[in-house]
Amino acid sequence: MWRRSLSSGYRCFGCRTVGPKNMGLAVAAQFQIVSGQKGLWSSHAVHSGSAPALPAGGITALEAVNLWKRHFAERGVTEPDHSSHYIIAHLFGAKTLESLDQRRLTEFLSPEKTEQMWKLCSRRLSRMPVQYVIEEWDFRDLTLKMRPPVFIPRPETEELVELMLTDLEMKLGTGVGADAQQTCLELKAIALDQSQDAVDLTGENALRFGLQDRLQIHHIDVMKDAETLLSLCSDVSALVSNPPYLFSEDMTTLEPEIFQFEDHAALDGGKDGLKVIKQILTLAPQILSNHGRVYLEVDPRHPLLIQHWVEENVQEMHYVETRHDINGRPRFCILRKEKSNKEHKLDLD
Repeated sequence: MWRRSLSSGYRCFGCRTVGPKNMGLAVAAQFQIVSGQKGLWSSHAVHSGSAPALPAGGITALEAVNLWKRHFAERGVTEPDHSSHYIIAHLFGAKTLESLDQRRLTEFLSPEKTEQMWKLCSRRLSRMPVQYVIEEWDFRDLTLKMRPPVFIPRPETEELVELMLTDLEMKLGTGVGADAQQTCLELKAIALDQSQDAVDLTGENALRFGLQDRLQIHHIDVMKDAETLLSLCSDVSALVSNPPYLFSEDMTTLEPEIFQFEDHAALDGGKDGLKVIKQILTLAPQILSNHGRVYLEVDPRHPLLIQHWVEENVQEMHYVETRHDINGRPRFCILRKEKSNKEHKLDLD
């Protein structure tokens, strides 16, 4: 599948943590994944023009791809080539057009496949992200079920997960090699989300990959249900979160694919983008074991702000470092809990 950074214009054409975006948490081999809030799915009835007429005399797959590529471009749909390519590949049960036998692309589509192609491409014409159109998307080595308004996986979050897993393997010791990797694969996790849609879809994906015995999923709002959260989560090794972190003022600049289809509560982090992040970091000392770590995906403007805020407000947490994403932007914050016997109070002022 093709990749795009959320930071440069935050583009999403067909179209950032899969499934849970509220608070995803993990535990000993138990690590916790904490993400941002989910809200109500806004209407996605966006129309960018009518579809081209169905061909009367038949059409090959390649001709259909080129026809829709031109039509998408004329209607201002982002990534017109990728959009048509991935939809036709999906119809043939493939990931990419390049992976198909080229002879199949020059054969006439059956009436049923032609009608299905027109149906899916018409959805894309409304600016529905391709991930929702084909109802799946890749995250690392998994192909996840997708449907609106559950947040679409972005490559930055894959980097976040890779960062956390690499750290855990190193913590287990470089000498154990495959044993460390196997231990990471046997981790148990708790996933929390404010959105019932995200909770339900996460459960379906967990069942799909046989992970239901190792993944607890709870419908909890980290901003409202702190006490419930703390009753479920304690003494964990790692807390991983891709929370909503866009500045509220940036919401109006989003592409239609994002603004009209994805959950605004999974995107909007408040005036400074730190509303949910501050709550997560305030709760972290009560969730983590001593020397447990927090891994956050954030806006490139956030790392210094987070470091200063933690130093002033959460003494039990030590800011370890900032890591950059594949595009060279300061994207990930790593913090560590220092041993403390203090009782920490919730105070986000």
